[in-house]
Amino acid sequence: MSALPGAGSKAGSTESWGSFDEHLIQGGGSAVIDMENMDDTSGSSFEDMGEMHQRMKEEEEVTEEAAAAEDGEDGEFLGMKGIKGQLGRQVADEVWQAGKRQASKAFNLYANIDILRPYFDVEPVQVRNRLLESLIPVRMINFPQKVAGELYGPMMLVFTLVAILLHGMKTSGTVIREGTLMGTAIGTCFGYWLGVSSFIYFLAYLCNAQITMLQMLSLLGYGLFGHCVVLLVTYNVHFHSLFYILWLIIGGLSTIRMVAVLLSRTVGQTPRLILCGTLAALHMLFLLYLHFTYHKIVEGILDTLEGPNIPPIQRVARDVPVVSANLVNVTLKAVGLAS
Repeated sequence: MSALPGAGSKAGSTESWGSFDEHLIQGGGSAVIDMENMDDTSGSSFEDMGEMHQRMKEEEEVTEEAAAAEDGEDGEFLGMKGIKGQLGRQVADEVWQAGKRQASKAFNLYANIDILRPYFDVEPVQVRNRLLESLIPVRMINFPQKVAGELYGPMMLVFTLVAILLHGMKTSGTVIREGTLMGTAIGTCFGYWLGVSSFIYFLAYLCNAQITMLQMLSLLGYGLFGHCVVLLVTYNVHFHSLFYILWLIIGGLSTIRMVAVLLSRTVGQTPRLILCGTLAALHMLFLLYLHFTYHKIVEGILDTLEGPNIPPIQRVARDVPVVSANLVNVTLKAVGLAS
């Protein structure tokens, strides 16, 4: 009787494990574990995993506390704590990066030659035609006259005017010392071109004239062609009557040309009178200044900066006293006797 229960238990165990084997065979290589048939001692692995998870969590907490302590030390060193220190560093970094980008952008803007290429891309034939047109006034004032938007011709005319002024100073006998004369001529010509263009553009803005700064620079630059012609002739032919004739004819034509352009781009009698009268007065008086007063002012500046013209020190031959022949003979005899 006692063997029967053992046999039954063996049969039950055999059946239970047999069902496990059948699941393995029927699954085609996939293992299916019946958790109900496992012993309680098999849960020790889950306990080990729980302990490992707890240890990892404790280690992470320790690491976070150490990092927080380091951030706190850095914040205290900078005079800020925690998030304030990090925010300050981020803001400073962003400001530095923004300034660096702006500086590199500005450098690339001034270093890139392609930006200035459209303003100097002009054919020599076009420059010649515009030089001739600068002396031919156009009576059309009902519609805006076309103004060339390039700077090659005006800049070359300014350099030409500088060369003519230097030539006139040389013919007048002014001594050039240490490049002061060239710097004064360049400053005078470029100062007039840029300064008067800016001033007239400001007046045009107040008078609501339809003209841009680039067009104003081009218009006034080509207007200097008449000045170059008048000064080149009168510096070589010294007649005041000839200068006044050329001043009225050539200088007047170039001035009337610019006035006509501004009249066609301005609305209203009073704005036209203010704008065109100011431009005509400045342009004609500048030619008088270059012919009569410029040389004297430059000489005064040179004398002030470097002192008056002092001729260089020259060697002067000194008179050698005449020695009598008798004295020479006596000296020679004395030397001969002594020897």
